Amino acid sequence: MQFESLANGEVWKRGMRHISRKDRKLARVVARFGAIDSDWGPSDPYEAIVESFIYQQISGAAADSIARRFRGLYGGRLPSPTQFLKTPVAKVRRAGVSPQKYSYIRGLCERIEGGELDLESLRRLPDEEVIAILDDIKGIGRWTAEMFLMFSLKRVDIFPMDDLGIQNGIKEVYGMRRRPGREEMLELSERWRPYRSVAALYLWRSQDQQLPGQ
Repeated sequence: MQFESLANGEVWKRGMRHISRKDRKLARVVARFGAIDSDWGPSDPYEAIVESFIYQQISGAAADSIARRFRGLYGGRLPSPTQFLKTPVAKVRRAGVSPQKYSYIRGLCERIEGGELDLESLRRLPDEEVIAILDDIKGIGRWTAEMFLMFSLKRVDIFPMDDLGIQNGIKEVYGMRRRPGREEMLELSERWRPYRSVAALYLWRSQDQQLPGQ
């Protein structure tokens, strides 16, 4: 199955026009920032997930440093699953990878090497099926799966409601006194379908924030 991609400039333009037509307040954000560069993060599913583990729950600067040292173990690139499984634990730990994150990467690599997981097949699956498969991998929850769909697979209609940046963006753009609840967010996001990913990216940008996938 083929899916539209945020990397396609025409898709971006359609998304911008759609949310600008459907939502006057978000239209002002679109007008302010214009088209957003779609070159975010690794497009390779395996690399994207490994990086998501490294970047979890620490500052961007700290994660950048760990990721750089980790790649340095393998000549500046992320290791293949086979390479990682052959690397001594102590060597990976010296790069700054925590025991928990090491276990996440190892679990991912073991499933790939064992033939239990085919990440390339995710490109052909609907969004919710991708989320269900990824959610079964240790260390990945719905938010990480949604980030993967947006920033690796470039899916156009993803809306990560649990993301604090999205909640704060809605609060700011719509002049709310508090962050919106799930029902409010669902009702608001319906007007942006089928380009909710585009809306989400502008909500992040409305706060002059770096995108989560960068």
